[in-house]
Amino acid sequence: MNRRIFPVIAILAVTLSGLAQEPVSGLQEESPARHGNDWFSAGGYATWLHTAMFEKPSDVWVNSNMLHNRLNFKAYAGNRTTFALEIRNRFVTGDMVRLDPAYITDLSADPGWADLSWNISKGNSYVLNMMIDRAYIDFNAGRLQVRAGRQRINWSQALIWNPNDIFNTYAFFDFDYTERPGSDALRVTYSTGPSSSVETAVKVDGSNRITAAVLGRFSLLNIDMQLLAGVTDDEFFTAGTGLSGAIGSVSVRGEATLFTHSGEPAGEESNFIATLGIDKAFSDKVTTLAQVMYSSNPVDLTGFTELYGGGLTARQLAFSKFSAAGQVSYSPLPLLNISFSAIWFPDLDGFYAGPSVDFSLAENVDLTILWQHFSSTIAGLETKLNLWFLRFRYSF
Repeated sequence: MNRRIFPVIAILAVTLSGLAQEPVSGLQEESPARHGNDWFSAGGYATWLHTAMFEKPSDVWVNSNMLHNRLNFKAYAGNRTTFALEIRNRFVTGDMVRLDPAYITDLSADPGWADLSWNISKGNSYVLNMMIDRAYIDFNAGRLQVRAGRQRINWSQALIWNPNDIFNTYAFFDFDYTERPGSDALRVTYSTGPSSSVETAVKVDGSNRITAAVLGRFSLLNIDMQLLAGVTDDEFFTAGTGLSGAIGSVSVRGEATLFTHSGEPAGEESNFIATLGIDKAFSDKVTTLAQVMYSSNPVDLTGFTELYGGGLTARQLAFSKFSAAGQVSYSPLPLLNISFSAIWFPDLDGFYAGPSVDFSLAENVDLTILWQHFSSTIAGLETKLNLWFLRFRYSF
């Protein structure tokens, strides 16, 4: 079947299936809503996102719009085996597509071993892309779990920067992609107790580079801890540790990872990244968090897009030797949440500030208004940029 025809058929079939069901909110990747049977589940969401980018409000604005539809399926063969398929569909129009020659190509880029991203249709000022970012088989037999295929491997402990997350690095600023990228990998987990397990995973990327590691989780003095060791991108020996616990009513989370060449240096130096954070809920209305990060070899940025897009790997998370971040969230009403985030990059003489408002318009309809402000000096050039976002989201 033509590779362009299959995505269209899949989109139409699943959309009609979703319309025939009662809408369900709060869908999560690991436990989608089941619509009336025991062997199949389906769900997802659709969003409309408007983006306006400018340096000063009086300057020319760069405007773009994106219709983003996600479709999640799971089929169950008894209680032990699960088949999962999750698809992103994005229709983007506006100035970003028209002005950036690389935008259409970058949108369809798939860093995985299997190229599962297609630009179904494109023009001078629009592009329609489909991407499969989850496609795996999961087998569970008591203490043993085996998962093969494109999946999210989450080894994180901290809430903002995650140097232990060596398989699925993500961009903090990409708030519209809550599921985060997946890896083409084989993952085996064996639970040794209620709060302990041993896990191993092997990932292959689009350049046939292998990332493989073993992770052990255990509890010590009421602190959840983990140790990991392996190799990333074929050439970096990787070892790390992470922890999460509490001091009174304050939660403490931290991670540290060393990336060092397993052979002769190949153009990129070794790096040690450590991060530590605290978070606290003062009431059911106010939550706060703060996190700091150290890197022995931060990335030398050449442009703003590298800062905004995030590091390519876990060893490229830092753009400054020291970084600090904080966030405050306030919910004056059950359906309203107001938050403010900030990040400081001393080596860039820069900072990020991001206030946002989230409002639940109905049981399965949400509105988000977000402002992202960046001020920094990158490659000797001072950059001040504002991005405004308006998003409506419907979950089903």
